[in-house]
Amino acid sequence: MNDRLARGRFEGRRFGGRRALVTGASRGIGAATAVRLAADGADVAIVARTRAAHDHLAGSLDETAARIEAHGVRAAVIVADLADERDRARIVSDAAARLAGPIDVLVNNAAAAMYAPVAEMSLKRRRILLELNTLAPLDIAQGALPAMIERGEGWIVNLTSAAARSGPSSTMALYGASKAALNRITIGLAQELAGSGVRVNAIEPRAAVLTEGAAALLGDSLRADQIESLEAMVEATVALCDCPPALTGRLCVSLDLIAELGLTVPDPDELPS
Repeated sequence: MNDRLARGRFEGRRFGGRRALVTGASRGIGAATAVRLAADGADVAIVARTRAAHDHLAGSLDETAARIEAHGVRAAVIVADLADERDRARIVSDAAARLAGPIDVLVNNAAAAMYAPVAEMSLKRRRILLELNTLAPLDIAQGALPAMIERGEGWIVNLTSAAARSGPSSTMALYGASKAALNRITIGLAQELAGSGVRVNAIEPRAAVLTEGAAALLGDSLRADQIESLEAMVEATVALCDCPPALTGRLCVSLDLIAELGLTVPDPDELPS
């Protein structure tokens, strides 16, 4: 295992002194990634559209913040509508102000999952897909980049999807298109930033991760071999938050990256709460 990636494992504080920003952190992959970063020493700013829990889904920014602070680090709760360009424009500056320094690690996790036939999806929904899945990650990255470039180090991780390449039906085509655009932006940023010390990568799950939202959407429709553990997805995501300079400009698949780096996915009981 790469020594840089092996350090930490919750008790070694490998992110000590770093500041992270994670979007879509009320629940699921975003919340779990934010807590993992905190357990390894990072101060973490977390973003979602609402602060309180939804009526039909468990989890909230306040709950995630409490889990972060339990590890003795700082949590900054930022309520912002990522589909609104004016609202999201303040996210990086708010996070830096509340964490008392510039962002070192950005995890663009928030996304809109809207599925409908291409010929029928409304313009309103198409705009939401592009605003949330493509433009928001780019805007937030552009906001965080100047400080990263000045320091000569930084990590940007974009959460993507296999739907960017193909899908079981046409109803996923426009969602996939928004993620395909994000993938191309990821590679383009990495090319532009080569040699700067800023790493830019995308990560997708090999199979479905049954977060609260995914479980509500998919129900019992998936077989066991179509499901990937939350722990595996978070392990791969966090690895890219601390990867060496040579690991950049990649469109990674979670389980493939874990195998490539020789990582071990922890059991749920081993994970920080």
